Amino acid sequence: MQYTLKKSLGQHFLHDEQMCKKIVAQITHSSDMRLVEIGPGGGAITKYLLNWKDIELKLIEVDDEKVDYLKHTYPQLEDKIIHQDVLKASKPFDTSFSIIGNFPYNISSPIMFLVYDWEDQVQEVIGMFQKEVAQRIASKSGSKVYGILSVLMQTFFDIEYLFD
Repeated sequence: MQYTLKKSLGQHFLHDEQMCKKIVAQITHSSDMRLVEIGPGGGAITKYLLNWKDIELKLIEVDDEKVDYLKHTYPQLEDKIIHQDVLKASKPFDTSFSIIGNFPYNISSPIMFLVYDWEDQVQEVIGMFQKEVAQRIASKSGSKVYGILSVLMQTFFDIEYLFD
């Protein structure tokens, strides 16, 4: 089963297996944790998360083709996929959770504003962002890219720029 890249959805796929492993390795893994993957696409990160048997995993994906692909390739995800636009989704869990993802470039900033709305439950966010968005999130006061996104994220979260 094949799938296609949809630039209209800001899709960019990770093909670097080492980078996928590095991203997953950054999550603070604990037993009985709840984890949401935003924009799993073809499952580049997802396949590594499936090795963690002691987590409650949910995936939020808007693209019909990717949802079908994920269900076909990873049948164990059938009841874990929220087939919806993440920006219109309700909180995926009633209690605390972490977020991981290779975030769609065209909605990376709106996703971070959503994280801000959910800040009372979000424990951590690990993800791949467009470089400019990552720089805005991590920028310090006085930087020319410092702005509302920097202030909000740094007020509620400890920000660390992990990879360049």
